[in-house]
Amino acid sequence: MDTAADTRVVGLFEGETLADERLQRLVDLGEAKPGLKKVAVAHEEAPGGGQRRVLIAGLGKRQEFDAERARVAAAAAAGRAKELGAVSLSWAAPGGDGIAAGLVEGMTLASWRFDRYRKPEEDESRPSIEQLTIIGAEALSPAVEVARIAADAQNRARELQQLPSNVATPSFLAERAAEIVAAHEKVSFEVLGREQISDKKMGGLVAVSQGTAEEPKLIVLRYAGGGGGPTIGLVGKAVTFDSGGISIKPSSGMQEMKMDMSGGAAVLEAIAAVAELELPVELIGVVPSTENMPSGTAIKPGDVITQYNGKTVEVNNTDAEGRLILADALAYCVELGAERVVDLATLTGAVLVALGSTYAALISNDDEWAGEVDEAATRSGELTWRLPLHPEYKELTKGTIADLTNASSKRKAGTIYAGSFLEEFVDGKPWVHLDIAGTAWDTDRAYVGKGPTGFGVRLLVSLAQDLSKT
Repeated sequence: MDTAADTRVVGLFEGETLADERLQRLVDLGEAKPGLKKVAVAHEEAPGGGQRRVLIAGLGKRQEFDAERARVAAAAAAGRAKELGAVSLSWAAPGGDGIAAGLVEGMTLASWRFDRYRKPEEDESRPSIEQLTIIGAEALSPAVEVARIAADAQNRARELQQLPSNVATPSFLAERAAEIVAAHEKVSFEVLGREQISDKKMGGLVAVSQGTAEEPKLIVLRYAGGGGGPTIGLVGKAVTFDSGGISIKPSSGMQEMKMDMSGGAAVLEAIAAVAELELPVELIGVVPSTENMPSGTAIKPGDVITQYNGKTVEVNNTDAEGRLILADALAYCVELGAERVVDLATLTGAVLVALGSTYAALISNDDEWAGEVDEAATRSGELTWRLPLHPEYKELTKGTIADLTNASSKRKAGTIYAGSFLEEFVDGKPWVHLDIAGTAWDTDRAYVGKGPTGFGVRLLVSLAQDLSKT
């Protein structure tokens, strides 16, 4: 099968020969190499006359080529194609589980750019890949379409992450939720403002938001897709700017704290993708959103608050604010009917020390549910690594004059400590906490680069797919 694409991509495995003798000559000459991420350029006669480009993309060893390597190879091809001004590409997908979908994801994610506020240089070309055609068996079509929708959703989450905090406010995220509802009849929502949050006695969200003039929002999305499985709660932390509050952060790098809403962005756009796919699942998404700022009205270290489920907390570090707003959101999500829960949050710097940018930390009170989430993570390429819960960690969460403290005086197991704190608010429901502070941005992975990654969107879509089959 041929296409009218202006650029054709041909994959090259180590030790194998290309069917096209003209292209194989470039391999023999050493101009085209089979190593992963290597890309060479050639030309051939186009079907309608004239010339078109051919990219020879190195794929490494065939026996090692999987969905993740497909994403990496596609990203390398996308980068070269953009340099050459390509608009449309075709790629004959090698066989293998998830390969075609990986090519679509890698190409789509690598093609994303954020240039809303930057004027291009006079001689700067800004090509855009507008079309990708995957050539393969007809059975690949559903998987390719899912990959396209999920990757587009992930790029939308990256857009939310990258927007400055004076634009992407809690109200802005609420407006994005309204857009999702308007586009999908099976999605409904409610948004609680400062007064309603206070009336419901959500002490964590009240406390964190009292230092900022920006209106906090608790965003609740429901997707009624049907199906016979359990109702899944998705909770995403959305602190649209985190100064640390009175326990203020160092100024170096603080601008990155506009992305402390990455978990909330992932939840919003994952629900949008699930709705577009019309998967037969039931979802409740809860996104607590606020700024965390120092001011004369800000919460102070040593203050005691009462969370939505009635537990009291000593706030010994105002920069450990994410767990306070998540606590209210988790308790509320369970009250709304969630039978299993996943929360995503850029919660601790400790996770970056423990796992770097390769894995998100997974903490859970239920082995079966943890296994299901981890399987979806592996399949999506958004990897997780499970950390343990233990009664000794629970001891660290106990307060001196209140039920709990949000920051232990002992610098031990910071990521697990935070997860153990959150476990107090899920009422025993099967729950998974994903700490994505190391994976939400600056991972330098081939297809997402050093900027925002939208981590969690494809993982949640993959999980929803699994649940829709039960």
